[in-house]
Amino acid sequence: MALNQQEAFETARILTEALPYIQRFAGRTVVIKYGGNAMENAELKSSFARDVVLMKTVGINPVVVHGGGPQIGKLLKALGKETRFVGGMRVTDSETMDVVEMVLGGLVNKEIVNNINRHGGCAVGLTGKDGDLIRARKLTLTRDAPELDAPEIIDIGHVGEVASIDKSIVEMLTRDHFIPIIAPIGVGENGHAYNINADLVAGRMAEVLMAEKLILLTNTPGLLDQQGQLLTGLNAKQVQALIADGTISGGMLPKVRCALDAVQTGVRAAHIIDGRLEHAVLVELFTDEGVGTLIQAKR
Repeated sequence: MALNQQEAFETARILTEALPYIQRFAGRTVVIKYGGNAMENAELKSSFARDVVLMKTVGINPVVVHGGGPQIGKLLKALGKETRFVGGMRVTDSETMDVVEMVLGGLVNKEIVNNINRHGGCAVGLTGKDGDLIRARKLTLTRDAPELDAPEIIDIGHVGEVASIDKSIVEMLTRDHFIPIIAPIGVGENGHAYNINADLVAGRMAEVLMAEKLILLTNTPGLLDQQGQLLTGLNAKQVQALIADGTISGGMLPKVRCALDAVQTGVRAAHIIDGRLEHAVLVELFTDEGVGTLIQAKR
């Protein structure tokens, strides 16, 4: 069915609004942390894949780092294995780590690759083990309490943090027109695999690639003030003040700190956007208004 005149003009307006952003970001790298509802809803999965393919088609280099916590939990439950969390981190023994690798490096990673390729892209799946991409070190938690003589060190198993990233394999893939899809699994000096928080991997990946942008998909509209209104156009000093007064807390805190670290180490901007909206990535990149929270080191 042909567009009526009003619809045609609206389509043209949207395209012309996108043009300066396409020109500005052509040849630049954008790191996207993909997770939450956007990974579980069929329409949103298709929408995200099309967004990534369009970005690559207009000359932007998308690099996707994905999570998969709900999928890991589902398989562990099916296997009859109990899941325990300490301080928001999944306790990961050797058996659980096997499941993590199967789900993140296999099931989830390859589904994302397949979705992007079905929409005309050319994606390649990686874990941190491939090409020695992500070197990890073991993460331990500490608990302090008045009754303790010294802080208690809590061992949560095969949970790690990023020690270093070798960007050469990612740069080679993007240079040869591939789209890297990265599972947040690192490898330690002992050869053991470690599960790493996907937000942290995405942030460090953006830093080492000197990305134009870091985009974190969430299940919220972005950063909200104490009245529930969306905050955007923030600089590092403003974000620190929001953390200090308790406006930013709980599960949003690690994402915000990840975004702050990125913009303070050379990434031009970080965006926290609502992954529950179709084409959220394109709207944030290519329109004047955007759909989430923009954070920059300075403004």
